[in-house]
Amino acid sequence: MFTTILLSVVLVIILHYTVLHYGKYGRTINSIPGPPVWPIIGNTYKFQISVENVWKLIREMGKQYYPIYKVWSFTMPYLNINHPDDIETILGNPTFTQKSILYKFLQPWFGTGLLTSSGRKWQIRRKILTPAFHFNVLQQFTDIILEEGDQLIKKLKSEGRPLVLDLLPLISEHTLNVICETAMGISLKDKGEFQHKYRNAVFTVGHLMAFRLLRPWFYYDFIFNLTPYGWQQARLLKILHGFTEKIIQERKQYHDQTNDRYLTGFNDNPSKKCVDDGLQIRKKRLAMLDLLIAAHRSNQIDEEGIREEVDTFMFRGHDTTTTAIAFTIMLLAEHPEIQSHVRAEVISVLEANGGKLTPSALQCLPYLERCIKESLRLYPSVPFIARKTEKEIKLHKYLIPVKTMVNIHIYDTHRDPRYWPNPNVFDPDRFLPENAHGRHPYSYVPFSAGPRNCIGQKFAMLELKSTLAHLLSNFTFEPVDYLKDVSINLDLVLRPLHPIRTKFIPLETAN
Repeated sequence: MFTTILLSVVLVIILHYTVLHYGKYGRTINSIPGPPVWPIIGNTYKFQISVENVWKLIREMGKQYYPIYKVWSFTMPYLNINHPDDIETILGNPTFTQKSILYKFLQPWFGTGLLTSSGRKWQIRRKILTPAFHFNVLQQFTDIILEEGDQLIKKLKSEGRPLVLDLLPLISEHTLNVICETAMGISLKDKGEFQHKYRNAVFTVGHLMAFRLLRPWFYYDFIFNLTPYGWQQARLLKILHGFTEKIIQERKQYHDQTNDRYLTGFNDNPSKKCVDDGLQIRKKRLAMLDLLIAAHRSNQIDEEGIREEVDTFMFRGHDTTTTAIAFTIMLLAEHPEIQSHVRAEVISVLEANGGKLTPSALQCLPYLERCIKESLRLYPSVPFIARKTEKEIKLHKYLIPVKTMVNIHIYDTHRDPRYWPNPNVFDPDRFLPENAHGRHPYSYVPFSAGPRNCIGQKFAMLELKSTLAHLLSNFTFEPVDYLKDVSINLDLVLRPLHPIRTKFIPLETAN
């Protein structure tokens, strides 16, 4: 009996493989270049290696099969692209809003919020959240970002000596404070252990999701949830959701106590502000979370929807920015001439503004902005995004069937020598207007592009400029770990496999 069942299963698998690969769909996919495919398992065998080597393998295949290649994971083909023309075809198409099946691994954490949803639900959520990043609101946020930058400097200068610091924990604490104060309207003061657990959980759950991505037998929730990895993820999600639920509860409590009278006025005068010391919540500086609570009061979104968006923005609003700041610091540490140039710009602007960074001062730092853009070219915080085709399209000379998963390798696009001469060289002047003129608009997409571009990219640039300006005006950076030695972990963001350290020397000591 058992032998009969086993043979039947084997025959079904063989039949399915034959129909899949030799039918119209399979023949179309297999016309695209790619590594040799093994029967049944496809190319899965190639990825059962360390995460560090998976990262290197993907880079090698991108060069070998440029500009497009396919890999099979059992019955699922994935196309991989890094040519700007193809990226424009996918990201620039307003009908292509569906994320790849890979994003389903994020749903236990983010639900179907702005990052993972598509179609009508995505359109509604985007419409609700867009006002939170209006120019007037960003002006209000800038004050908070600058205040948090001052706090970061006070913390570092209190040591009174040069410091060798692991960048990610340092910057992560700062960026999490910023996103909570701005987008959530909640202060994390006196919540150190609570915050620490959250940040550790973010790091570990990202690693788990990447681990699952490379093992198709874990794609099925009922299998994954029965394993120690599934148990660990459940424990971590309890921490992550507990953190955001507490933040939502505090903000809702505030609005209940004030009879919802502060749930309007996103275009109010930014100077009208005050602080409720009891709840440590800003009153007049309305936050993204206030928009969600207001939408809930008017039945546009349910309780679960609020948590989905808060979970999404808590992660995307602090972890990606952390990575960008850390890599920029390392690049500046390794390029002292560029560091001196950008510091001179910052100090000049400070002197012109009475020694203080202000919202208007941040707009007068073009060289710092070019340094940040060049850092995001070399080390994009999100090195990879994925879509599912919603109609038949053509990428280069190949016809791509509907409902095909397409992986977009931003990291490789940003280092393509056809668009970036000497691509591995850190050169902020690439972003001078005269040098950027005529460059393919989809050769540089650190915040994605098209209708699903990053809703918070202006906010992110404000935070990056503020944090780096604060640090540059108070410290000299010297390398301890070097980027040539950094191994990249396969994760939700561009995360180093090991700590990355830089030496911070107070300017008065350096002089």
